[in-house]
Amino acid sequence: MKKLTKEQIEELEMFDTPTVCNALETFHCRSRVEGYMKPGMILRTPAGKPMVGYAATAKAGGRFPRPDAHQKLMEYYGHVRGMADPTIAVVQDIDKEPAAAFWGEVQATVHKSIGCVGTLTDGGVRDIKEAGELGFQFFSTSVEVAHGYTHVVECGCPVSILGLDIYPGDLLHADIHGVVKIPHEIAPVLAEACRRAAAAELPMLEPCRKAIAEGRKPTIEELDSWRNDMTEARKQAEKQ
Repeated sequence: MKKLTKEQIEELEMFDTPTVCNALETFHCRSRVEGYMKPGMILRTPAGKPMVGYAATAKAGGRFPRPDAHQKLMEYYGHVRGMADPTIAVVQDIDKEPAAAFWGEVQATVHKSIGCVGTLTDGGVRDIKEAGELGFQFFSTSVEVAHGYTHVVECGCPVSILGLDIYPGDLLHADIHGVVKIPHEIAPVLAEACRRAAAAELPMLEPCRKAIAEGRKPTIEELDSWRNDMTEARKQAEKQ
């Protein structure tokens, strides 16, 4: 795996996740209904741009205490610290029903200090205001008030969250729409593909916007023509 440069990461941060998905489709690298999380992953903190980074993974629980919790946590911190920057902590909650928040102000601050920009978890988060002020992105399926007996079970392992299998080092792109996994072989050229995918929609968007500004309804014949033009533009984008 060749890590993206800081500039390449910043380029990908310029595009929302739907545009990234549109661009990935042009490579025909997988089914159009694979490679992204099912609904339910919610951004809890303010974000001016999408979160892009490499996955550090763990499984955690919070319903019962674990005697070696401190040791497991330090092992996990080592895993996060050793991953490529920027890192996204992807934590699968093993409890059938989330009972506690692994994530709060302390974990957000510690993770930020070791190169992590945010988390994706099917467990709970809290201290949302403090994490937001830190610039650490919380994506979660729930919000919890207490940390309970939170502990790491294992780290550096495959995890599965909302239908998406994630491995350590996977490149992820996340925003308010959801989370998508980017194949490493495509990553270096994906930003340019995003630009082409966005441009390919203009044959439909621009005349519709003009009609809106003019206060008129386009005819079905016009919509048919514009749609065909967009389809052709998308085909051309795939060839480049």
